[in-house]
Amino acid sequence: MQVTILGAGSMSRGIATRLLAGGHEVHILDRDAGHAATLVDELRSASDGRVSAGAVGDKLMGDVVILAVPYVGVARMIRAYADQLPGRVLVDVTNPVNAAYDGLSVPPDTSAAEEIAKLAPDSTKVIKAFNTTFAGTLLTGRAGGLPLDVLIAGDDADAKATIARLVEMGGMRPLDVGPLHRARQLEGMGLLHITLQFTMGTGFGSAIKIVS
Repeated sequence: MQVTILGAGSMSRGIATRLLAGGHEVHILDRDAGHAATLVDELRSASDGRVSAGAVGDKLMGDVVILAVPYVGVARMIRAYADQLPGRVLVDVTNPVNAAYDGLSVPPDTSAAEEIAKLAPDSTKVIKAFNTTFAGTLLTGRAGGLPLDVLIAGDDADAKATIARLVEMGGMRPLDVGPLHRARQLEGMGLLHITLQFTMGTGFGSAIKIVS
């Protein structure tokens, strides 16, 4: 598949690494085209040339678009691509933590993903995924010797299945947690996982894993 990632930060690096490991083509766009190009240069040696860079405003490639930017930046991205998002799968990976890192910046009766769905064109298929995984662990797709669990929420079954395939092909385990409003719990889980790093001293190298 072809996948466009908006943003060239650490989450973009981690997710792109897993997509490339799964054999997909990745196009990374950033407001700073040079930043995107630098990341692509880092990724290219392991990708057989299946990764490219550009600037925000360039054409989207593929049916899947990943919002790998802070929550405060997603509205700008959606506005920039309002004419290209209809029909595409839009993946929200954000954790809308507040400045004090002691709560979420969205009201308790909604989520970042649901707010993004309100902003996006009606036929955009918004999916919540990757917000409970840390960028560093995505580089290998594993933590503690086990494949990462990627928790996925969304209202479109086909879109969730598409993201699940990308996750599985990248060597991880997809878990469908239900409709998009489950993003509220996922974002709370993401916040808890972040705050635990400071008490456990795990350096953002831990993972949330469902075992039986």
